[in-house]
Amino acid sequence: MVPIKPHAYAELPDEFHTCQMWQGFKNPLLVTQNVELKKELGFQDVETQKLLEIFNGSFKIKSLKPLSMVYSGHQFGQYVEKLGDGRGLLLGQTDSAEGVIDIHLKGAGKTPYSRFGDGRAVLRSVIREYLCGEAMHALSIPTSRALMIIGSDEIVIREKSEKAAMLARTSKTHIRFGNFEYFHYNNKPEHVKALADFCIDNYSNYFSKTKDVYEDFFKSIVDQTASLIAQWQAYGFNHGVMNTDNMSILGETFDYGPFGFMEDYLPTYVCNHSDHQGRYAFKNQPYIGLWNCSALGHALSSLISEECQGEILKTYESTFQNCLAELYRKRLGLRKSKNGDAHLIQSLLDIMESEKLDYTNTFRNLATAVIEDHTGELSSDVAKAWIKSYQKRQEIEITSSEKKIKLLNENNPKFILRNYMAQEAIEAAEESDFSVIEKLIEVVTNPFDELDEYEHYAEKSPAWAKDLEISCSS
Repeated sequence: MVPIKPHAYAELPDEFHTCQMWQGFKNPLLVTQNVELKKELGFQDVETQKLLEIFNGSFKIKSLKPLSMVYSGHQFGQYVEKLGDGRGLLLGQTDSAEGVIDIHLKGAGKTPYSRFGDGRAVLRSVIREYLCGEAMHALSIPTSRALMIIGSDEIVIREKSEKAAMLARTSKTHIRFGNFEYFHYNNKPEHVKALADFCIDNYSNYFSKTKDVYEDFFKSIVDQTASLIAQWQAYGFNHGVMNTDNMSILGETFDYGPFGFMEDYLPTYVCNHSDHQGRYAFKNQPYIGLWNCSALGHALSSLISEECQGEILKTYESTFQNCLAELYRKRLGLRKSKNGDAHLIQSLLDIMESEKLDYTNTFRNLATAVIEDHTGELSSDVAKAWIKSYQKRQEIEITSSEKKIKLLNENNPKFILRNYMAQEAIEAAEESDFSVIEKLIEVVTNPFDELDEYEHYAEKSPAWAKDLEISCSS
């Protein structure tokens, strides 16, 4: 018995989606499967080959109502009237301890929203998404995750010829800010309301039927978005394409494209080489999150007054700042909040920027500063003065040095998914060697452990990786 059931979204009117089958591969092959996620979702008793056949469409579950969603969105600040699932399909949903979970296929072929595309994903992009979903999950950052990568011998054309692949993706929802924008800009307020009601009814862990139900609905989305982006900033994650059609209403990271974990601390870091203006630079992500929430608020204007929208949007910054401050305190190994903590954190960031220090490694090396007079690369006079201030602040924490070090190592990952690591996995997979993917999964799902065998993955990227370019093409 495969625990996938029809998705509730299929019961919404036809204007919300297109029910359709998908295009599997003639010669599908298993690239990798997520054994842990299978267990979490109750799929562990489903044979791997059968699951592959289900996702590829070779074995059909008649009760399912697969569909592609229609939505619009603001892309790089410009409104695009009709986007939709151009290469994705919502297969169904399954129950979990955290509520319903979407089962989605990425790269499933053409839909009515594919425009001039072929509806396929490439092996390169699905490997990156699979690895990053697991890396983010291990850092406790809300994210979509993948159950399986299905490879093929089908060739598609991007900047060059590449092998097509499919990702069986899971997420708490695939409803985006852009779903609401589509109906708002098409002057269908009754559909905006129907969609909001659907979300409130189906995601009770996030939304509730209060007196001011739509205001509270919007407030929850604003809070979740602010919290998510604070977590991105705290761990140096750059999404790369924060269009409104890539923003989840439940505050999950999804639609991975040209993402990157920042290495040397550089607030102006841009991971997407197609983002020529730097709109989605690392330092801009908090503002863009607010901008996107404002765009969603406008799409909900038939339900929420402009005045109420404004009041709710005012809470974004405080939610973001409070969440980020708490995360940074944890990264500094501080249990208590004290005056001066914000200055201590900002001073460290300033040193990282001026000395071009590795963001992840500098935080990880703070454990040595608890008992020593140095921490990794922090060697300038300014840095040494900061260490003295940090040690003095640590003295206020009434706990042993061993417990302080333990707390620091529990909150500062030793390993992140550096772009070159994913590139090595991609190049091996393109030669039908999937072992590097499995190796990296072991590393990124245990980011806080020592893992002596993989010590080299904690080092800065090799010189050849400095010129790696990541674009939207996938």
